[in-house]
Amino acid sequence: MELTEKTLHSETIFDGRILHVRKDTVELPNGAQSFREVVDHPGGVCVLALDGENRALLVSQFRYPYKEVVREVPAGKLERGEDPREAAIRELKEETGAEAGDFRSLGELYPSPGYCGEIIRMYLARDLRFGETHLDEDEFLNLERIPFGTLVEQVLSGEIKDAKTIAAALKAKLLLGL
Repeated sequence: MELTEKTLHSETIFDGRILHVRKDTVELPNGAQSFREVVDHPGGVCVLALDGENRALLVSQFRYPYKEVVREVPAGKLERGEDPREAAIRELKEETGAEAGDFRSLGELYPSPGYCGEIIRMYLARDLRFGETHLDEDEFLNLERIPFGTLVEQVLSGEIKDAKTIAAALKAKLLLGL
């Protein structure tokens, strides 16, 4: 069965600094019409960084939509057209002060494919060297290092709720055999 939907009309609902929302009229595979509300987002990056003792670098920051402090791997938004790898290297340095001798892709994550076009590119960083952090002026966070095994346990217990952190940790666990 053909599953592709055809866009017939697109209307901008909101045009913000980061998010753009549109309402599309689509033709469904059976020929009927429906609507799709879509959030356009430039995408993001995240980095699971492991130090020489296999401790993961996590940041804690207040996440307004949830009204709570969330523990997660360092991450950031892509600027339109920005190279994801370079953005990830930048975000790791800004948020943790770390630079990696070994930096590799862990793939992509679609966090909310039902309504949002965001793609998060995940990376693994090892062989770390540390310098100063360079947080954005509107960025407030705490940095902690926890054993990688503890991170995986916290993912499995539900203590870690952030999707990108969950995916990066479990992929690294399987890929590295830690």
